[in-house]
Amino acid sequence: MSALPPIINEIERLYAARAQGNYFGEAITQLEHGLQSAYFAEQAGAPETVIIAALLHDVGHLVVDVPENLADWVHDAQHEHTGADWLTPYFGPAVTEPVRLHVAAKRYLCATDADYFARLSPASVHTLSLQGGPMSPTEVETFEANPYYRDAITLRLCDEQGKVQGFSAPTLASYRERIAALLR
Repeated sequence: MSALPPIINEIERLYAARAQGNYFGEAITQLEHGLQSAYFAEQAGAPETVIIAALLHDVGHLVVDVPENLADWVHDAQHEHTGADWLTPYFGPAVTEPVRLHVAAKRYLCATDADYFARLSPASVHTLSLQGGPMSPTEVETFEANPYYRDAITLRLCDEQGKVQGFSAPTLASYRERIAALLR
């Protein structure tokens, strides 16, 4: 095996240093959440780009400081944009855009699927209020015009699914070659 690209080491360093604590009101760590989200994306038959986007979708929380206690969040952290921007030098839009759109996908699903809101965790309900709530009909139309909106919805559904306490998903190291294959 050849040497890993430096960004893979950086991703692993970030997750080791900043993703071991509880995931903002959830009963799992941020690392477990990303690993579970990727696992469920793979189980859903998502393309490789969406699996890696699901793995890395919350990296924006790791590259900036945000309050550890969800009750201290009084405005949206915009982590989806921060994360997508951080990933953009390394990955194409098939990875970065679902990351950028995964919060919009939550708002979209709340506006278009009467059953979706009931599946949100309490933490996701709290952040939804900070993120603008369900989309308006105009916002729904704009979201559906984005070429990556379906991938973002897939990622979002895996995001909600990936919050299982005690679930053992594949390790971050098991994704090294898969991440490397998608690098620019």
